[in-house]
Amino acid sequence: MDKPDFLQNTALRYFLEVVRRGSITHAAKHLHVTVSAVSRQILTLEETLGTSLFDRLPRGMRPSLAGNLLASYARRVFLDAEEVISAIDAARGIHCGHIRIACTSGFAIDLLPATIAEFRSANPGITFALQVEKPADIGQRLLTGEVDIGLTYSRAAQKGIHINHTQAGSVIVVMQPDHELANRKSLTLKQIHGQQIALPGPDNTVRQLFDIASSSRQLVFEPVLECNEFETLLNFVQYGGGLTIAGTTSVIHRQLRHPLHYVPLNEPAANARSIQIQTLTGRVLSAPMLAFIQALKSRLKKA
Repeated sequence: MDKPDFLQNTALRYFLEVVRRGSITHAAKHLHVTVSAVSRQILTLEETLGTSLFDRLPRGMRPSLAGNLLASYARRVFLDAEEVISAIDAARGIHCGHIRIACTSGFAIDLLPATIAEFRSANPGITFALQVEKPADIGQRLLTGEVDIGLTYSRAAQKGIHINHTQAGSVIVVMQPDHELANRKSLTLKQIHGQQIALPGPDNTVRQLFDIASSSRQLVFEPVLECNEFETLLNFVQYGGGLTIAGTTSVIHRQLRHPLHYVPLNEPAANARSIQIQTLTGRVLSAPMLAFIQALKSRLKKA
C-alpha cells in the first residue's frame, strides 16, 4: 500500500493534537480518547514514513523537522476540507457554518458578544467558538489552523498573518462619574499620578504601554490592585476603589449598563498600538467568515 494511503484524517488529527498540546497524554485528554489510541496512530505514521516525527523530551514531545513538515501538510488538508464544505453549502444556498475566533480578554467582554449576537440574528445558522488568549498566542492559533479569525492589539507585523483591518487603539482612564477627574476632557499620567489605581497584569498590552509611557515621564505607579481579569478591574472602580485603564473597545457597550466615566489618556507612548483583525495569509475564507469580518469592522469603527 502506498504511503499516502496511511495519511488518513484520524491519524493526522491525532498527530496535530499532539503537536498542539506538546504531549500524547494532553492530546488524548483533549480528544477524549485513550493514550494508547493516540500513541498507536503516531507510531503507525512514523513506521509508514520511516522517520521519527517527534523529539521525545523529559517533559513532552516536540516536532522533529519531519514532524513540522507533516504538520504543515496536515493543517492545509483540514483547512482545504473546511473550505470545500463551505463552498458546497454556499452553492446549495445553505447559510450555515462555524467560525472560530481568538481574541484578547478586553474584546471578549462586550464587543465580540454584541457583534456575534447581532450577526446571528440575521444569520441564525452560523455558530461560533471564542477563545480568549494572550496577544502573543493569537497569531500562533491562526498559523496552526486552530482558529479562523484573530482580534487583538498589535505593535508589530507577524510573518504569515494577514491584516484584514487595522485602526488606532486608544487608551482611556476609567472612573466613577463623580470622581474629581471626571470633568477633564483628557488626562495625562502626571494628572493621575498619586491616585488610587488598579492595573492589568504585565502581559496585558495596555499595561505594557502604560509602563513605557510612565517610564518616559519618570513616574512610578504603585497599583492598589493588579489583576489579569479586566471585569474585576471595572468592578473595582464600580465599587469606589479608584481608577483603572482600558482600551476604548473594551468598554464600548458597558457604559449602556453601568454608570462609569471614561476620559482619554493623552499620552502618545501609551497609544502606540493598533487594533487588528487577523487571518492566515493565503487562506480562502468562507462567505460567513468574510461577512462576520465586515460586521466586526463596522462595529470597531464606531468605537
